[in-house]
Formats: sequence, C-alpha cells, structure tokens
Amino acid sequence: RHPGHNVNRQSLLSGLNVITDQHLMPRDRFVEMVDAAVRNGAKIVQLREKHTPPEEIARLGQSLLSVTRRYGALLLINDDPEIAHAIGADGVHVGREDATVPEARVLLGPDAIIGVTCYGQIERAVAAVQEGADYVAFGTPFPSPTKGTQGKTPLTIYREVKQHVSVPVFAIGGINAGNAQQIRDAGADAISVVSGVFGAPDVGAAAKFLATMFT
Repeated sequence: RHPGHNVNRQSLLSGLNVITDQHLMPRDRFVEMVDAAVRNGAKIVQLREKHTPPEEIARLGQSLLSVTRRYGALLLINDDPEIAHAIGADGVHVGREDATVPEARVLLGPDAIIGVTCYGQIERAVAAVQEGADYVAFGTPFPSPTKGTQGKTPLTIYREVKQHVSVPVFAIGGINAGNAQQIRDAGADAISVVSGVFGAPDVGAAAKFLATMFT
C-alpha cells in the first residue's frame, strides 16, 4: 500500500508539499481544494489540524487518501503517528512536542515517511536523521501568515544543512509564488506551503506554478 523504500518514494520527497489549514479551507471544500493542489503537481499533502478531535482528523485523512492515491502523492499526518497508523497514511511530520522519530517508526514501520521540523538547528537535523528521519524541515527568512515571524532562518541554512545530512531538506514558512525561486536557488529540495496555495484565489494555478518551479 505504501510506495516503499524505493526511487519513487525518494522522488516524491521534493518539489511541492502542501499543508492543510482549517482557517483557509472550509470543510465543504476541503477535499476539493486538496484535489486541485495534488492534480496540479503537489507531491505531498500534510494534514495539519490543531484542536480537532482525533476521530475527525482520521475521517478527513481517509477522504484525502482517496485523492493522494489517485494521483500517486503521499499523505502525511501532522503530529500524530497513531492517526497515521490507524488510517494507513504514508507517514507523519513531527515537531518538538510530538512523538519522537523512533516512536513513530516503531508504530508505522520501515516504509513510512517521517519528517522532522528542526527550528533552524542543524544539530537537531543530524540527530533526527541518525534516528531515521526521511526528511528535515527548516524555516525561511520570510514572515508566515500561519506562523508569524518565529524562527526566521537565513537562506544559507539549506546548503549548510546539506553538508551534514543526506536526506531531502524542506523549507517552510511564508513561501509563495514571489519568493519560491529564492528558496530553490538556496538549495532546498522541497517547499512546504500553506497559504501560498490554499490562500490563493486559484488553488490549482498556485500549486502548478510552485510545482513547476521544482521540476
């Protein structure tokens, strides 16, 4: 059911990763908006729901799985390996307060994708990769509508971290059509985008523009 540890899977850990946002995405258009993003080139969908009951997250995740499977994309659940395991998602993305990489790996198995937020700390990325993380994520210098200006990181971080880890490096925070090229040129393998896609007037067009930049 999972793409498995193969070339196909690694090729999906690049380009456009879209992260859902319950404020930008009305529930009655949720699946439709994700479909537009994936149909237009997003390779990963990260279901991020804060303060939503687990059973509702699971239900949303199952509805998104039908979309990601149709187009050969990956579905990751933010913060919660249990939900990812329960619905058969492709993996999880974890931060400082969430499950550790080894905990998630035990639950989800060897083929799951586990991504880790690194808060600008290269040593955190190195440790995460040693524990088995499949990709590491670093913030950008751009202010983010969803995160504010917390943890602003210089653009040089992407090349720097790539000297220390062999997994893909994702950029997240305030990325949109106007600045994505700077991120790509700075050496990031993938961009994680929230409002730059789901807050755009045309979700599909925004996704296509950003995805094309990385192909």
